[in-house]
Amino acid sequence: MSPPEPMTVRRLLADARASVDAVDAEALLAHALGRDRGWLFAHADDPVAQDRHDRFASLLARRETGEPVAYLCGRRGFWTLDLAVTPETLIPRPETELLVELALARLPAGRAQRVADLGTGSGAIALALAAERPQARVDAVDASPGALEVARRNAREAGLPNVAFHLGDWFAALPDLRFDLVASNPPYIAEGDPHLLRGDLRHEPAIALSSGRDGLDAIRAIVRDAPAHLHPGGWLLLEHGHDQGEPVRALLQAAGFVEVATHRDLEGRDRVGLGRLPP
Repeated sequence: MSPPEPMTVRRLLADARASVDAVDAEALLAHALGRDRGWLFAHADDPVAQDRHDRFASLLARRETGEPVAYLCGRRGFWTLDLAVTPETLIPRPETELLVELALARLPAGRAQRVADLGTGSGAIALALAAERPQARVDAVDASPGALEVARRNAREAGLPNVAFHLGDWFAALPDLRFDLVASNPPYIAEGDPHLLRGDLRHEPAIALSSGRDGLDAIRAIVRDAPAHLHPGGWLLLEHGHDQGEPVRALLQAAGFVEVATHRDLEGRDRVGLGRLPP
């Protein structure tokens, strides 16, 4: 009787692809082995120790029940950063990088400026801006103590001393402060939206996802209070839903912002609304 075929990286991935997405399987196996995904392909025929095999099997079982890969691995890449994420935070998504790009275009390099990130979560936006504009002071706000702890950890790991963290709701955490630019990826899904019961959203913090019957309650509050916290000529940038471009523009215009516009993501969907306080 021939000996059993050794359990290799290649075989584990082939078996896992029958139950989960191939990219997810690769990410989970790399995490279980303590390697990066590139290593898997360079070592496809390497045998896998039983304890690592068991760890991978456990991660796969949890993924099959719908747990997000980012939470299972505890990490997610965003911009140039590798961020810790937990169920206390939203999972950073590539489309939010548009908000960072638009903010950087309005923050000249080499100049001391003050920036706020409202609803920072894992710190993704705040830390990306702080990394690209080291002379700026970035104030990151969140209402969740758990999320702020994750964001602080990410700032320490990234070596970014120019970020300060504040616990509270939106501008209430920043009394008497004024900024050159305020960015936010606030909750913008309508309460009761069926998407909240699907995919990764089922496991993400509800407080960071939905806001009122039309999803715009948080955006209304931020737009209402922003003029009192921006320097003349300062910018407000807001990520929003694909069908919210028009109402967000209307809110910005009603609050006195000029140069109001909506920018679309790579899929052609309305994604970021912005406006400038008159000089």
